[in-house]
Parts: sequence; C-alpha cells; structure tokens
Amino acid sequence: MVKLNKIYTRTGDDGTTALGAGGRRTKYDVRVDAYGIVDEANAAVGLARLHTGDAFPEIDDMLKRIQNDLFDLGADLATPDTGQDLGYEPLRIVDAQVERVEQEIDTLNADLEPLRSFVLPGGHPAAAYLHLARTMIRRAERRMVELRHQDGEEVSDAACKYANRVSDFLFVASRWVNNKGTDDVLWVPGQNR
Repeated sequence: MVKLNKIYTRTGDDGTTALGAGGRRTKYDVRVDAYGIVDEANAAVGLARLHTGDAFPEIDDMLKRIQNDLFDLGADLATPDTGQDLGYEPLRIVDAQVERVEQEIDTLNADLEPLRSFVLPGGHPAAAYLHLARTMIRRAERRMVELRHQDGEEVSDAACKYANRVSDFLFVASRWVNNKGTDDVLWVPGQNR
C-alpha cells in the first residue's frame, strides 16, 4: 500500500529523483523521462474520460483499467531490474495485461467502418483526447526502446508490448467514439495546395 504523508521532500531539488529500487537518477535520464511520459499519457486518458463516462460507459470502463495499468507500467519502469533483492516483488507488466488490451481492441474494431484514409485527431472531444494520449504513449514507447538499447538497462518485452498495444487501443477507441468511425475526420492529401 502506498502511503504519502508529505508531498514535498526537497530531495529532488538537486535535479535528481529516486527510483523504486533505490538509487537516484537525473530528472532528464531516459528511464525517468519514459515513466514521466507514461504519466502524461495517463493524464490525457483522464481528460478523455471526462467525455466518455455517461456517453460511452463501455469505453470508460476500458480506459479506467488502462489508467490503472499505466500506473503499473510507470512502477515497472521506475524499478529497474538490477538483480538485487529488494525485499519485495516489484510490480511488472505481465502478458495478461497485453492480452486483455488486444481483446478489447478486437471487440471495438469489429464495430468500426473500414479505414479509407488516415484519421486526423478530432471529431468527438473524447476522440481528440484519445489521440493526444495515443501520441504520448507512442513517445513513451520510443523512450522505452531507447532505454532498452542502452548498456546496463532493461525494459521487459511485456512492458514494450503493453505500450504498443495501448497506443493501438487508443486509436481504435477514438474511432469508436466517433460514431464507430463514421464521424472520423479524414486526411485529404494535398487538399490545401
């Protein structure tokens, strides 16, 4: 159970932050940036949920689970596997979380109009916010892959897959709330030449 009695500690005033397994990293460290971007994406999902609750309860339930999982992903990234005994089992993204998102993508995608063009972010306010969250989680995924390619750093396959699937889910969900794709805002190549 997380217990936060004091919000400010002053320990980050020197430009570093603590990781879940101990140790400190600069606030611009790739790992810190990756889980920071996951947090940004989670906030954007929260904005989308302002528009999904009553209007699209099935989507809202899915987004609620994803928000919780994004905190799991942040915890996973904030606790690198150093091989040391932490005295507890660190929280990790697992394949079952990836599989659940895949199932939800398939469920929503079955209702959608086929794509005829690339989709521009817009339409229903929820769709626009879902696109915003999608771009953020894609940025987090790029940072995770960058981190994974650094010497001495690890990011699990499940964590990378999860970020990838969530971005796909957010795209499909944005189309679903746009009247199952019929109200998508489509890109028209060269329209303004």
